Amino acid sequence: ANPFKDLRVRRALSKAIHRQAIAERIMEGLALPASVVVSPSVFGHDPAIKPEAYDPEGARKLLAEAGYADGFAITLATPNNRYINDEQVAQAVAQMLTRIGIATRVEALPLSVYFGRARNQEFGVALLGWGSLAADLALRSLAATPDAAKSHGTWNWGRYANPELDRLIEQSLATVDPARREAVARSAAALAARDLAFIPLHYQVVTWAMKKSIDYAARTDEFTFAYRFRPQPAGAR
Repeated sequence: ANPFKDLRVRRALSKAIHRQAIAERIMEGLALPASVVVSPSVFGHDPAIKPEAYDPEGARKLLAEAGYADGFAITLATPNNRYINDEQVAQAVAQMLTRIGIATRVEALPLSVYFGRARNQEFGVALLGWGSLAADLALRSLAATPDAAKSHGTWNWGRYANPELDRLIEQSLATVDPARREAVARSAAALAARDLAFIPLHYQVVTWAMKKSIDYAARTDEFTFAYRFRPQPAGAR
């Protein structure tokens, strides 16, 4: 039996994770607790949806309701050379899950090995980071029902499927009016958050260091392009 098919189990895992502690301690303040698929300022983010509150007691109750009062064991896979403090984040999450009765060990791998195994569905639980220009674009890759003909669900490692979410994603991507599209994209992101298609951890703050006289337009994909550097206006230095 796959315990993660039960929403109560997925919710228990989410409640067990102390996102603020990860952002402040593991990420040293260079992250924000996550609530939905995209970060603030990205198209489709809804500030009304807040990160899941840390509630280990509530997590244990949900596990008991789902028939896992004695917990179970999992392996959490993670890259160890891709995201900022990726292995440390996974180790912290593993400790938090173990405290609610889910015995968790971490398998850390170099990216060259990790992605291939993840795409082959060799992991039960795995860490993935994602940058996107819009919520509907991210959901199409991460949470849409896998469909090669549509190029949907290409990074949906858990093979999650929800017809209503698929409908909202397609409706949003087919909408021309920006305001209407964002409203539908937010509805899709909210549904994915409620159903925990995946468990958001934190929004990583991408950082550049430069002289005060230089300005750079930050990118969510972490790329650095020379042509995007500009002289900082004198009055802004």
